[in-house]
Amino acid sequence: MMNIKILIIDDDPHISEALRLYLEKEGHEIRNAYNGTDGVAMFKSIDPDLVLLDIMMPGKDGWQVCREIREISSKPIIMLTAKGEVFDKVLGLELGADDFLAKPVDMKELSARIKAVLRRCQTNDIHGDDECVKFENIEISRQKYEVKVNGKVLDIPPKELELLYFLAANYNHVFTRDQLLDKVWGYDYLGDSRTVDVHIKRLREKLEGVSDKWNLKTVWGVGYKFEVIA
Repeated sequence: MMNIKILIIDDDPHISEALRLYLEKEGHEIRNAYNGTDGVAMFKSIDPDLVLLDIMMPGKDGWQVCREIREISSKPIIMLTAKGEVFDKVLGLELGADDFLAKPVDMKELSARIKAVLRRCQTNDIHGDDECVKFENIEISRQKYEVKVNGKVLDIPPKELELLYFLAANYNHVFTRDQLLDKVWGYDYLGDSRTVDVHIKRLREKLEGVSDKWNLKTVWGVGYKFEVIA
């Protein structure tokens, strides 16, 4: 993997320094921010390839930082949490985080997750140059990374867009949760199938009532499909 620029946003100087030393030994360029406000400002100024973001910080916490970054960029975000609770993961996924890693951080696992997240992003870039699918009242473009509903751009996190695009591009085909994790998150994604359920729920909330010609359908005991109604 080529050398990358990583922004670490964590208020604990000991953890930040340990992460910096390890990742610099792997040849990466590392920048550190020690609070959320500085983290957002530094993100805008250095345009990193990836962000390691602590959740529990005083003042502007990791949730707010994730929201603000997602308003301007789809660069991958790995969130660091001391809790490891399902609630943290669900909220982070809804805000657009790409992965999670529990503290204390295992450095080898961190390296593997960074590589996996970047591979997924690079694959999306390679195969998404001119891809667009259209159905009644909706247009999903991976080139522009945007979804239009009735001609208006919908505010949607990158991973929700990728899931929606994949299902719509393969309409009327049923996919299991594991298949969707493989196709959208990558075969080496280390999360669980509840990730898919969270994203489907959020997509349904955003797309409710848009059209009666298609829908995101649950196929009980199997998984999900983008159903086009003849």
